[in-house]
Amino acid sequence: MRTTLRMRRAALVFSAIGALALTGCSDDGGGKDKAGEGPATGKESPSSVTLPALDGEKISVAAVWTGPEQANFTKVLDEFEKRTGATVTFVPAQDPIVNFLGTKIAGGQPPDVAMIPQVGAIQQAVAKKWAKPVGNEARAQLGQNYAQVWQDLGKVDGTQYGVYFKAANKSLIWYNAKAFENAGASEPKTWKDFMATAETVSASGVTPVSVGGADGWTLTDWFENIYLSQAGPEKYDQLAKHEIKWTDPSVKDALTTLAELFGKPSLITGGADGALQTEFPASVTQTFTGGDQPKGAMVFEGDFVSVNIAQTEAKIGTDAKVFPFPAVGADSPVVTGGDAAVALKDSKGAQALLTWLASKDSAKIWAEAGGFISPNKSLDAAAYPNDVQRTMAEALIAAGDDVRFDMSDQAPQSFGGTPGKGEWKTLQDFLKNPKDIAGTQAKLESDAAKAYTS
Repeated sequence: MRTTLRMRRAALVFSAIGALALTGCSDDGGGKDKAGEGPATGKESPSSVTLPALDGEKISVAAVWTGPEQANFTKVLDEFEKRTGATVTFVPAQDPIVNFLGTKIAGGQPPDVAMIPQVGAIQQAVAKKWAKPVGNEARAQLGQNYAQVWQDLGKVDGTQYGVYFKAANKSLIWYNAKAFENAGASEPKTWKDFMATAETVSASGVTPVSVGGADGWTLTDWFENIYLSQAGPEKYDQLAKHEIKWTDPSVKDALTTLAELFGKPSLITGGADGALQTEFPASVTQTFTGGDQPKGAMVFEGDFVSVNIAQTEAKIGTDAKVFPFPAVGADSPVVTGGDAAVALKDSKGAQALLTWLASKDSAKIWAEAGGFISPNKSLDAAAYPNDVQRTMAEALIAAGDDVRFDMSDQAPQSFGGTPGKGEWKTLQDFLKNPKDIAGTQAKLESDAAKAYTS
């Protein structure tokens, strides 16, 4: 198994995030370009990638991104159009994306490229013979710009199908600085300290934790961070592959830890019922509105939270600060997610777009816009708009091959990536009834067994 040396090193880098936030580092508005700078173009800087002329060619790209994420990705596609002469159309998709793509393919209108957010979904696309292998030019960019782990995540049976363009650090707790200051609370390092901090904030009259339980994937992220830190990376890998069952004692331990929070409704905005009616974006915005009297003082999720914070008046580094997910075991966890570009048509345009998305030039455009972390190790960290985001990106790269990818995203989509089913639904039920740990384990194992053998 891979060692945890780099993971520990990354955790140390993450510990600097809180210190950076305390310096009041400025934010450039999340979804906005740095002042005086626009997206990189071929005329403004030397190109790091060679692309073919595609004059008159039309390319469609499907993704589940909306709002600021869609707008920022469109900037990346616009530059591709300038460099190649192609016309690129963004196709809004819905979760689960495999179902959406299946409908498009059945109707004879598959997009040329799809941005797929789950490893399991890539495997399904390959099994259904939808996905096309990555061409030589894109593979060359991957070899030059990506750690082996990110290349391997896009492979199925040794063949490269996915190009990971957007990554996410999913091991962060964001907090309302004014609410913390009023409560006399400080950034916790361990899970025990985290629970004590929550009680301190609660005593000040502010509900401490905002949970977006209407989106089941947020609950899987809670579980995965606790499990990775408590059970360790080897067990994490085994559970991700279903080599051990969800009835394993290590799962019981992680659920028991999570129940320390979920079992105290007073610590969660709206209690369990309120959390289950709160979608992820609202869980963020309600943490950073209302000044020092927000509906929740802390919200857990990845670096992409900055996009939602930008929809409020809060400023990252001043009003909105961040600390690493607290260590349950020896180390703070480093869990990541990501979106991979997969070609569904074996066309010159589709392959050129994969090559572009594997380049540091494309990553630089969204990095400058904010709300984005790239797994591209060749990207200059100076492209990120503020020190908080820059440090998160550097920590992700520092984790190298020892980063652990989101467990539910590695699972078959029917188990780990479908609203109202599998792990998402079972953990929503667990949020409602955190005392039923054995029943939760049994249901998770039953659903997993079906999904991994189908």
